[in-house]
Formats: sequence, C-alpha cells, structure tokens
Amino acid sequence: MQIEEYIERYKNGGYIKEMRKYVGHAPIMTCACGVIIENENGEILLQKRRDNGCWAIIGGSMEMGETFEETVRRETMEESGLTLGKLEVFKLISGKDRIIEYPNGDVCFGPGIVFITKEYKGTIVNDPEEVMEHRFFRKSELPDDLNRFDRDIILEWAEGKDNIQ
Repeated sequence: MQIEEYIERYKNGGYIKEMRKYVGHAPIMTCACGVIIENENGEILLQKRRDNGCWAIIGGSMEMGETFEETVRRETMEESGLTLGKLEVFKLISGKDRIIEYPNGDVCFGPGIVFITKEYKGTIVNDPEEVMEHRFFRKSELPDDLNRFDRDIILEWAEGKDNIQ
C-alpha cells in the first residue's frame, strides 16, 4: 500500500480503530492536539465529555498525515461546530501523566500540543457521540469536575495574567 492510501484509509478516527483490532486495549501511542478557546469576556470554553462526564478542553488525536493545526481545527469542528481563527501555541504536553486509560479500557500514551485562540466563529453544536454540552467559564468559577488530563492545562490558563493579546 502507498502512503496516500494509508492516509485515506485512516481518516476520521480510522487509525486508532484499525490498531485496536490488533492490540485490543493495550497501550498505543497517539499524538493529542487541544485548544483553549477564550471568548471576549476572558472565559474559557469547556466541553462536558460523554465518556467520563468531566469538563475538558476541545481536542483529540491526530490522524495520519495531518498537521497539529489541521488536527485541532478538525476536532473543534467535529466536537463543537466552531471554526477557529489564528492559533498560538499554549503548551507542549508529555510525560507519564499523558498515559490515559479510557472508560472502555483502551490505553493511550498521548503527548501533544495545546493551542490557544480568541478567534472563532459559528454556532456551538454538541457532537452527540462525544459531548454532553459546551459552556464558557470564568477563571474564578471553573467547575470542580475537570478532566484529570486537562486539569493542569486549564488551571495554568486560569492563573495566567493575559494569555493572548
């Protein structure tokens, strides 16, 4: 199979699904891309995840052949219906705390990149398979039930003075 054929075959979540056929729930390496979306009031957009009921930033795994920006733009559109404008790098994430065990038993090592933006457009629509709701939160009123893999990222954002200009 040629590279372009692999890229086409694994689009839209196909890579992870295909690998799971061979390894079951055993750990696989992925690359995660997420985004902090901040509104004009300085509030962060969080989504309540369907898989664990916790609040998280928007994001997901990179597909074969994608750039970091393409990944976060695709994930944002899929999960929220929003289109992103200019992106800036907020944080690179890696280490043992990026080993994630999902409620279904799948294990992934997902180092990656988190972007930040104030530029977005569209109407928020929840992806019924992944998201229960989206809501903007003030820095001082973040929910207690933050997704443990996003908690430090969200708290770092909340403690920042002026994250983006």
